[in-house]
Amino acid sequence: MPVGDSGYPNSAPGREPAPIPFQSLVITGGSGFPQEIAKVNDTLLSSTPITNLFFQARAGEALASQPRNGSGKTAQAAGFMAAAATRNANRVSDARSCACGPADGRRPLRLPMIVNRMTSDPSVPSAPQSPVHRPVYLDNHATTRVDPRVVEAMLPWFDVWYGNAASINHAYGTEAAAGVEEARTQIGLALNCSPTGITFTSGGTESNNLALKGILGAAPQGRHLIISAVEHRSVLDTAKRLQRRGARLTVLGVDQHGQVDPQAVAQAIAPDTVLVSVILANNEVGTINPVAEIAAICRERGVLCHTDAVQAVGKIPVDLDQLGVDLASFTAHKIYGPKGTGALFVRPRESAIRLEPQLDGGGHERRLRSGTLAVPLIVGFAEACRLAAAELPKEVPRLQDLRDRLWHGLETRISQVHLNGHPSQRLPGNLNVSFADVDGEQLMHRLTRIAVSSGSACTSAEPEPSHVLKAMGLSESQSKASLRMGLGRFNTAADVDLAIEHLAQVIEKLRAR
Repeated sequence: MPVGDSGYPNSAPGREPAPIPFQSLVITGGSGFPQEIAKVNDTLLSSTPITNLFFQARAGEALASQPRNGSGKTAQAAGFMAAAATRNANRVSDARSCACGPADGRRPLRLPMIVNRMTSDPSVPSAPQSPVHRPVYLDNHATTRVDPRVVEAMLPWFDVWYGNAASINHAYGTEAAAGVEEARTQIGLALNCSPTGITFTSGGTESNNLALKGILGAAPQGRHLIISAVEHRSVLDTAKRLQRRGARLTVLGVDQHGQVDPQAVAQAIAPDTVLVSVILANNEVGTINPVAEIAAICRERGVLCHTDAVQAVGKIPVDLDQLGVDLASFTAHKIYGPKGTGALFVRPRESAIRLEPQLDGGGHERRLRSGTLAVPLIVGFAEACRLAAAELPKEVPRLQDLRDRLWHGLETRISQVHLNGHPSQRLPGNLNVSFADVDGEQLMHRLTRIAVSSGSACTSAEPEPSHVLKAMGLSESQSKASLRMGLGRFNTAADVDLAIEHLAQVIEKLRAR
């Protein structure tokens, strides 16, 4: 980052440095400097209590006056902290702004949270405090941790290239617009599709809504829509709303593994059918559907085909050109990218696919999706896609090994455990299982050492059993005693072994009651 005469990033001679987001606080230094960071922590946390979430100037000044080893940057950084505290002392509305130490060309060391965000002022909200021992995260189908490399790619777009991508009359806007187009190109390369077909949205739910409502809204009244019974709620509920508005709806059943039969799709297509939507990889049981075959049938019959590829992209090879669908939805936060951004792919073709926009405004994204583009998130989305595509050849077998290790361990340690979903045609990191003679509510309550779910994160608040498991033929008791475990990039064999042991102990106690 550029450094001005004050030593702050983005500063210039004679200009007050811009405040830096709290989480972006960095101190750079040479060898041995991590030990100095610990001393900064200790000194600040043992000083006069910080009541307004700011660095107290006197704490920084006291620290700066102490001699330090190494390059002496600890004292310099503390001085910058003190200056930041003084400058921001009355800016309660910007409680997360403070300064950072100078950049010297070295890779910055991210400082852990120096200030424990607890305050004596009850009017100031504090961030949730992380417990010392957090459960092992095995819910990567709900969301994923943002990869640090993605965070690094996004940061400059918050405070360096921060323009509005629609403001193309000046350099700030053109920089942002160039970043968006570069991201669009990168995602197109990762998914082997035309970048011009990518429309950025807020996520998978919006993309699914735009696909279904957009196509049916642009079609004559009363047209026919076909979906499967195991779609994500953002497809199921959207389809039901369209049905209430006059569309004709067919919901196809699935087999015991949760798969859609392509021939059932062929038989359901009628002269008034305008769209078929079948999920590529199920978000609960991980079953992969034969979408390429379904898309080919739709193409022969002159019907558009959409797939919800949210869970598939970045986890299995997805080639949108080979898949043959006309529309596909995907999102960033399932592939170690940021929450709040996704995309709808609409295949460019000679007879343009007509969609009715769902948002009115400035006509952004070729008039398909109005609204200021979230440039930092879009850049992070593209980087997440790039990383996923590059690492997929090694990550798929690694996750399959971990998943098989988890399943075999559960089979060995726990009796009457049932695998839900296709035994082989499933996401590499997905394991959905049911336990007989176990109260599902009690099971979830007692799982304190692992973070898992009993179904989709979007339906976890619903008291009814999973609609996916119900469609597959499971009973209500089986559905309620089911767990979805999603292994991801940051999981290890040790995590799997801990999960096996913890589940075995919990289920043994529940069955003994």
